[in-house]
Order: sequence, then C-alpha cells, then structure tokens
Amino acid sequence: MNPLYEAALTAARDCLGVKSTESVLIVTDTLRKAIGRALAEVCRDLAGEVLYLEMTPREVNGAEPPRAVTEAMKQVDVVICPTTMSLTHTDARRAACRAGARVGTMPGITEDIMVRTMRADYHAIARLTEKLVQVLNKGRMVHVATPAGTDIRIPINEIQAIASTGMVLTPGAYGNLPSGEAYLMPREGESEGVIVVDGSLAGIGLITDEPVKITIEKGMAVQISGGAQAKTFEEMVNSVGNKARTLAELGVGTNDMAEIKGAVLEDEKVKGTVHLALGNNISMGGTCNVGFHVDGILLRPTLTVDGEVILRDGRMLIEDQA
Repeated sequence: MNPLYEAALTAARDCLGVKSTESVLIVTDTLRKAIGRALAEVCRDLAGEVLYLEMTPREVNGAEPPRAVTEAMKQVDVVICPTTMSLTHTDARRAACRAGARVGTMPGITEDIMVRTMRADYHAIARLTEKLVQVLNKGRMVHVATPAGTDIRIPINEIQAIASTGMVLTPGAYGNLPSGEAYLMPREGESEGVIVVDGSLAGIGLITDEPVKITIEKGMAVQISGGAQAKTFEEMVNSVGNKARTLAELGVGTNDMAEIKGAVLEDEKVKGTVHLALGNNISMGGTCNVGFHVDGILLRPTLTVDGEVILRDGRMLIEDQA
C-alpha cells in the first residue's frame, strides 16, 4: 500500500475507530486535497457512508469554515479535517462535537508529516500525556524559561488540563492528528512575563531570523518585537483585534516521532518542547471567542509546576518518575 494510504488507514481505523455502521465526513481544502482523498479512499472500506467536502483554504488558524461545511459536520458520526489552517478552535468543530460527532483535526498537515508521525507508538504517547495532565491538574503555578529568553509565570490553579493522545474514540471527542500533547488554558488575565518564540510560529513557519519576543502583562500580549517575522506576526494579530492578544494556551509536546519542521500541527507535538498560543481559548473553557489561535514553539524549555521541574532544557524528567 502507498505510505500515505497506510498512514491514512492508521488515522481512520486506529485513532478515530471508524466503523462499518458509521458515516464519515472528510473536510479538506484545495491545498490539502491529496491527503483528503487518501482519507476518503481508506474510509470507503471502513465506513457505511463517506462524504468529501473541499473548500477554499482559510486565511488564519481558527477561522470558521463555510456554513455548508459547518452544517454537514453536525450530521455525521466522524469528521476528519486535513486543512491548511486549523479548525480545532472553531464554533463549527464545537457544534459538531455537541451533536455527537468525534472530530480529528489535521491543521497544516503535509504528506511528509502524515507518513512520518503516524508511525509513533500512540499507546506510549497516551501514557506520558496522561501523566503530564495529572501534574498540571494538581498545579497552581507554572514557570517556563528557555535559553532564548522566555521567562513567564502562568497561573493554572482550578484549570483542567486536556490530554491530546491521538485516540479520538468516543462521541463528542476531538483531537489533533498526529497527536501528543498535554495542554490547558492559563487563568485569564493573570500571566506575567516574556515569551521568546525560537522554534516556529503558526502561520509563519520556522523562525529563521530573530526570535519573536512577546511581552505578556495581565494575560495579554502588550508588545511583539523582533525581526521581519515578528512584524508579520504582529500584523496578523492587529488584523484580528485585541482579543487575539489573549494568552490562550500552554502546551507540552509528548510525541517522540515528531520533528520541528515549520508546521505547527507537528511542531507543537515534539517531545520536550513547550508551546504558548494567543487567541481563542473557548475550547479550553475560556471566554475569548475569536477567529484566531496561533501557537509559538519554544525550544529547550525548563518547565516547573509549583517548583517541581517537569522539563529541564527540553528533557522530560517526568518519565523517570514511577
């Protein structure tokens, strides 16, 4: 079998558990149609009904799909979304889950990412991710520091972390594929410090010139500085408005097969990295509903939770614990 089709089969059969009694909708766009068609083909052998919708690529992560797509997503058992921009943090995805669909989103997926990362041991990823979630759920304060200059304190008490394990098997569930991260919403309006994005930035790609420095005060990005990529990012934020400046997410990657390549879908899953996002946090229990959610990947982070070191210079210490 073609490697892309093998990866598509793993995604549909193993991660989403598609059954012969179910209906499946593939939502893709003109730039990701090869992956969309591969998923549709393998699902035809697994599902009772397969629908395929191809749209114009959205302009930013978190932008809503056309109404026809939103409505179709609510009418099926399984939705798989290989798209250029993320549909994870959209009203369309949330409505589909409320209607009982399980949704696998694949924002920025490429054939290379698909073939490589679907070879990971998702059972091992799930174990590590769940362990991280337990630590975060008990925590009150996270501190993140990196050699590039990140130094930020993020209150998380009473916030529930989410395990993105790659196993999307129950009605109403959703997750990214490929997967492997533990993430949560920082307490709104309380984080303070500096984020220096030196890995990659959603919508921008690999950081190739100066790192992007984001100053956070009371949970909001009050200043964005750096080189040309920082200027482009600030223009993206300004085009959306002040809500796009909300510190929306703290995540820790747990996938040992993922690599930093410039596509945030994979980059944010790289084991030993931390990502911080601005924009929409509704899916994580927040109040900032905006058509924008952009993750920045931090390299070689040291992450502590209430003083306990979980990551040191990008090394996952929690694995060494019983």
